[in-house]
Amino acid sequence: MDTTILQIIEGNAPMTLEQIIKQWVDDWNRSDKCKWMKIGEDYYKGQTDILKRKRMVIGDGGVLVEEQNLANNQLVFNYTRKLVDQKIGYLLSKPMSIQTENQTYQDALTDLFGSSFQRILKNLGKEAVNKGIAWLHVYYDENGVLSFKRMRSDEIIPVWLDEDHTQLQAVIRQYKVDTYVAQTKKEIHKVEWWDVVYGVKRYIHDGGLIPDEEPESSHYFAVKDGVERPLNWERVPFIPFKANDEEQPLIEIIKTLVDDYDKRASDNSNNLEDLPNSIYVLKDYDGANLGEFRRNLSAFRAVKVTGDGGVDTIGLDINTEAFKTHQELLRKGIYEFGRGVDMQTEKFNGATGVALKQLYNDLDMDANILETEFQASLEQLLFFINAHLANTGVGDFSNETVKFVFNRDIIMSESDTVTDAKNSMGIISKRTIRANHPWVTDLQEEEEQIKKEESEAVLDYPGLGGEQNVNNQNNEQT
Repeated sequence: MDTTILQIIEGNAPMTLEQIIKQWVDDWNRSDKCKWMKIGEDYYKGQTDILKRKRMVIGDGGVLVEEQNLANNQLVFNYTRKLVDQKIGYLLSKPMSIQTENQTYQDALTDLFGSSFQRILKNLGKEAVNKGIAWLHVYYDENGVLSFKRMRSDEIIPVWLDEDHTQLQAVIRQYKVDTYVAQTKKEIHKVEWWDVVYGVKRYIHDGGLIPDEEPESSHYFAVKDGVERPLNWERVPFIPFKANDEEQPLIEIIKTLVDDYDKRASDNSNNLEDLPNSIYVLKDYDGANLGEFRRNLSAFRAVKVTGDGGVDTIGLDINTEAFKTHQELLRKGIYEFGRGVDMQTEKFNGATGVALKQLYNDLDMDANILETEFQASLEQLLFFINAHLANTGVGDFSNETVKFVFNRDIIMSESDTVTDAKNSMGIISKRTIRANHPWVTDLQEEEEQIKKEESEAVLDYPGLGGEQNVNNQNNEQT
């Protein structure tokens, strides 16, 4: 939309801002997008639909009824967690490298993007793959330190300015907290409106929106320079980290395959437990009901019949090959459409070089998409970091170029990689070669160590005035 919500309201809209916010919150909680986010989180935790299944049989009048005497094995094969962790481990498990020409800027960014932020980034990746989009909140803590916090995606309702979802107009955050009224525990539904005009407006959702505090509006943060001055960022301090351009969670793509795999595996387990090798055919059975027959057979290994009665059996064969083939096809489909790497495939045996890279094609393609989205998000984050560094007197780095390098964790032949690096000498820069060397985890630290060793080598080299050389010459003269 080209016109902001506040402009619409100022133009005598039929609804107030509070009414619009409430409508958005209610619509969001009923939306498919919110539903899929919760499904994605549940499936990652192994809380799949098979856990809700009941064993049903045809009862009186042809109506399905639950039968609790039948086995109800609920087997969960958590492929969702496997695929999510594989993607995040591949792209985000290693520390991200940050490269810029300005050393002061480099030091400031290295400090801000330390191990704590690397952990946040990894969790943002997991949230994005599970829910389609993740959110990072930028704020100052109680000590005035610039801080970052991952928010729950299902609690954030973005108000976009454009159809491509690249510019935020405002953010609605909703969440629930437990409190006590007298001696009764009560859950309170809180709602926040974040924009660059009002700052933050806080409400309690109780049928309508009730101001949560007085005054109901507050600024993002305050600066103390003799006098406390409340300030807002020039942008809404929430940054989206998308899994893909469509903001589609992984579970929406593979759920039917995962459900069928769990269902067939559970059915097979139930059959092995419930069905003996035969069906019993009774003739002139001298008993009251079939339940009694099964108990007598289990307890006494015998049944009582009358006249010419007897017990015959019909053999039951479970088609294990058909089951195995079906499960293998499902497994292949889960990895193919989930764009992962099946480590149990026979193709991994002895695979090296190009063959090994081909096995990672799907995972690499998905990682490329995720990396592109995260690169754009980190560039948005730099706006807040640059403003912070300028405001705190570190320097104005708004015109500096920063490159974020994601170091992927791929199974590779180190000797092949080292050989490729040697062969690239003179073709590309030494810095690029070092950054991609399998033994280098911190490029800046590695380059400092190289400079140190080169300096020590100069001091030790005869004829260059090194300290050791001077001492040696003095000893010779003596």
